[in-house]
Amino acid sequence: MTTAIFRDETISRARMQTIIAAYPRAAVFESCIFDHGDYSRLDMDGFQFNQCSLAGSNWLAGSLEESQWIKCRGGQCDFSSALLSDARFSHCDLNNSHWRRATLSSVQFQDCKLTGAHLQEVTGWALEFRDCLLVSADLRGLSFRKAALHGMDFSDAELSGCDFRDAVFTGGSLRNAQTRLTRFEGADLRGTDISGLNVMDAKLFKKAVISQRQAAAALAAFGLIVA
Repeated sequence: MTTAIFRDETISRARMQTIIAAYPRAAVFESCIFDHGDYSRLDMDGFQFNQCSLAGSNWLAGSLEESQWIKCRGGQCDFSSALLSDARFSHCDLNNSHWRRATLSSVQFQDCKLTGAHLQEVTGWALEFRDCLLVSADLRGLSFRKAALHGMDFSDAELSGCDFRDAVFTGGSLRNAQTRLTRFEGADLRGTDISGLNVMDAKLFKKAVISQRQAAAALAAFGLIVA
């Protein structure tokens, strides 16, 4: 089927339903406006969204597998319970967005702003983040086991119950993150800011790797001086 391109339109729910019927899996939206629209429970698999505005939009329980989102602005948009397997988000501003119980298998987030985002109870495997801001985000229970985490800023994030076993951090920050029952066994933390973390909890950080500078800072936090 020929791909249909829609530019500079404000897309209502009724308009989207018409597009879905006419161009299943074959629609591209460029510089379109979806602000505060309701697209919940619609089948939009394979659609592409380029430089679109999504502020406050509702995609609740929508099917968006293999969708692509490039340079979109979507503060407070809601993807809760959406099916997003194999979706790609690149250079998007998705601050304070909601993803609770979304299916995120093999989803990639590249250079995205997700400050204050809510990602509790998401499901799926091989979820990938790279060079993303997750400051103050709620990621409780999310698994990053064996992940390569490049440039990830988890400062002040809620990471309780997350699994970072055998993960490798390159750049980024875990500064002052909440890490109750978070697992870091075998993680390589040398490349990230771990200020405010209790790396002396051997049960959670067994065989984790930190630098001499990080170790000195951790000991200093307990009132010990490394001479």
